[in-house]
Amino acid sequence: MRRLSIFMLSLVLSAGALAADRPTLKSYHDNTGQTDAWSGGVRMIPIHTANGDFRVWTKRVGNNPRIRVLLLHGGPGATHEAFEAFDSFLPADGIEYYYYDQLGSYYSDQPDDMAPFLSIGHYVDEVEQVRAALGLDHDDFYLGGILAIEYALKYPQRLKGLIVSNMMSSIPAYNTYAHDVLMPQMEPAALKEVLALEAAKKYDDPRYEELLLPFYEAHILRRPIAEWPEPVMRSFVRHINKKVYVPMQGPSEMGASGILADWDRTADLKKIPVPTLVIGAEHDTMDPKYMRMMSEQLPRGDYLYLPNGSHMAMYDDQQAYFAGLLAWLHKVDAAPAAKP
Repeated sequence: MRRLSIFMLSLVLSAGALAADRPTLKSYHDNTGQTDAWSGGVRMIPIHTANGDFRVWTKRVGNNPRIRVLLLHGGPGATHEAFEAFDSFLPADGIEYYYYDQLGSYYSDQPDDMAPFLSIGHYVDEVEQVRAALGLDHDDFYLGGILAIEYALKYPQRLKGLIVSNMMSSIPAYNTYAHDVLMPQMEPAALKEVLALEAAKKYDDPRYEELLLPFYEAHILRRPIAEWPEPVMRSFVRHINKKVYVPMQGPSEMGASGILADWDRTADLKKIPVPTLVIGAEHDTMDPKYMRMMSEQLPRGDYLYLPNGSHMAMYDDQQAYFAGLLAWLHKVDAAPAAKP
């Protein structure tokens, strides 16, 4: 199997603040005025960069001018597909949401040379262009993850709220947690062999993936891999673009060694003024205690702890994940607007 991404789950949530009632079934499926209705909600959004113009794939589900959700996949080079579990929860709650594949991902344009685009700066700018194209505005725009934290620091005036789901605000701290807490839980001989294969850069050796499998089943998605949901396998195995994943993340989920290895915004959390939900899970590759600390550093932070979840807690602690996420969304939506 291909390696998964450490910032798998990122959300951009958008909520209009006027109507008090959730939409009816009829209004939720009303496509009046929706220019994407003829294509089933799919739009290819133009992205302008210093290295050319490209298109990225988005798809709208539902219609609700007061709560709209743009799902940002993490997993550099992965796809929106791992979020398909959201189809079981968000429509029933009346939430309009958007799938989105970042540049280089399976459904979007994939430049032959990805090197000019492998930076947080590029992807922050890309999110801003997608936001503008979808018509999400500063009264109701929510966002989460590494990319979302960077976006919130650059464009706080665009946001109503922030969600940081299963992602620490420091890659060095994440690496420390991996080395000091998670790796010692592995069988010592297996860990030694994994590290030897990494030192030899034999990342495509079937033995390397075989040795990592128990780690993934313990900390990425707590099921035998034969039971992993088909959308997860499609997103992170069949459709992942390794030209993006490996340079940015590194070869595996057992720590980060790519472009993101030195990324750390913990000291800047206090600069984020919007309501923020931090989601942590007990068995995650990310330290849940660290994520609780992050929520306390944020001026308007909340923390959702999932005792039975791992990195993909929207699958292995699903009911608690969505109950907490949706409750927070509606709480922020119902709160009086903050004074400037």
